Amino acid sequence: MTISARNKIAGSVASIKEGVVNASVIIETANGDKISSTITKESAKELGLAVGKEAIAVVKASEVMIGIGEMKISARNQIDCTVTDITEGMVNALVSLTAEGGSCLSSNISMAAVKELGIEKGSKVKAVIKATSVMVSV
Repeated sequence: MTISARNKIAGSVASIKEGVVNASVIIETANGDKISSTITKESAKELGLAVGKEAIAVVKASEVMIGIGEMKISARNQIDCTVTDITEGMVNALVSLTAEGGSCLSSNISMAAVKELGIEKGSKVKAVIKATSVMVSV
């Protein structure tokens, strides 16, 4: 499958917690990075998700926020990263990130945010992604 989403993080299902409507799925990479996804219980069954099954977390770059320092927010995914590159545009920037375990992420944020947060190559940041923004592919 070819898809335009910038972030495709391969791993295996580490856990699944099912509710009445939704399922919380944790995908863990070989290097230990973890990403949480909330999908419908029906989708989890259709994908045949089970602990140990290979899966890919898919996230559009526009859904990856960047934070600095300690944050108390409800987003399930707060991944410690280092900024590896910034491609600046007139309005937005594509910020390339590497997580502590080695996973690569892209974030599309405004140039105003880049400047206000003082983000530059080598900055330590958190990639913040709501679990409901993470799609799962197998």
